[in-house]
Amino acid sequence: MIITANELKVKGVSLLDSMFEKLDEVLISVRGKNKYVVVDIARYEYLRECELEQAYREVKEDIQNGDYDTMSVEEHMKELKNALSD
Repeated sequence: MIITANELKVKGVSLLDSMFEKLDEVLISVRGKNKYVVVDIARYEYLRECELEQAYREVKEDIQNGDYDTMSVEEHMKELKNALSD
């Protein structure tokens, strides 16, 4: 379901509450273009967990493939500093 930013402004959070009784997510359009997705906290936590599990799988794969570097804290901080200045 798509609502406009103006509808949300006028009706407030109660509009979202009523929509979440039937929907998992609500799109908010701004000037005719979909700009935001609102989900309830349970769905957000589920999606975040999926994201973290995927990141964990990718790290395990990198370790198995030897695709990582080992360095001291000082070396790592220097590398981060250099990346920020580029």
